[in-house]
Amino acid sequence: MRLREYSESVPKPMVNIGYRPILWHVMKYYAHFGHKEFILCLGWKANVIKEFFLAYDECVSNNFVLSAGGQKVRLLNRDIEDWDITFVDTGSNSNIGQRLRAVRPYLNGDETFLANYTDGLSDVNLNDLIAFHHRAQATATFLSVPPSQTFHVVTANANGCVNGLQAITESGVWMNGGFFVFSNQIFDYIQPGEELVDQPFSRLMSENRLHTMKYDGFWSCMDTYKELQALHDLYEKDQTPWAVWKSDATVPECPPADSSQCLLPYNSLPH
Repeated sequence: MRLREYSESVPKPMVNIGYRPILWHVMKYYAHFGHKEFILCLGWKANVIKEFFLAYDECVSNNFVLSAGGQKVRLLNRDIEDWDITFVDTGSNSNIGQRLRAVRPYLNGDETFLANYTDGLSDVNLNDLIAFHHRAQATATFLSVPPSQTFHVVTANANGCVNGLQAITESGVWMNGGFFVFSNQIFDYIQPGEELVDQPFSRLMSENRLHTMKYDGFWSCMDTYKELQALHDLYEKDQTPWAVWKSDATVPECPPADSSQCLLPYNSLPH
């Protein structure tokens, strides 16, 4: 609802930043770190996402040579030629936990897989997050980030007398950034109908199986029009820290125990 102008016609992951939808930016991020097998957990207006990739035009975001009066196109670089994308309809009204359960058969028994809300962007080194997950021997790990909003945290006594007022960015509060690493064991903790961060995460916490890696570098979500506009402004200024694929730096190899499966987007209800 907070992006109603856009999301009445397209699912939230298909709202554009520049020439491409945020879903594409997230997938490019994962592909940069070598994770090119994607499972799209589709919901509301799944056809929009399917049609985008079926009619994908690499010329939009790549350099190319046009010759023979427009009859020949030679791409100078490519986007998705080595991506393997599985499209799975997981229900228009399914919650996140049930979207995960619905695509379990497509993981082919992989011990570790990655997941993302597809409404946030970051420049965090994905290999660091995966390595953190393995060191902790966690069942579930997520990236936590400082809140970016300008709200204030209020504390008051039973009579409503305020005794504390602090900007949320200075409060020491950390929030779920929507970048996940999961062991296949996560499915043992999600029962039919359950939302991911409610009962399943509570069970994991009781067994010390849920971990988070704090990150105070670039992270931005696209929950509101204001946040979308901020991302547009960064794109127009060519200040896109999330576009790690533009870096010339060599990406270190992924931890041996890691899988390349990425589950996206499992939060594709209408907004």
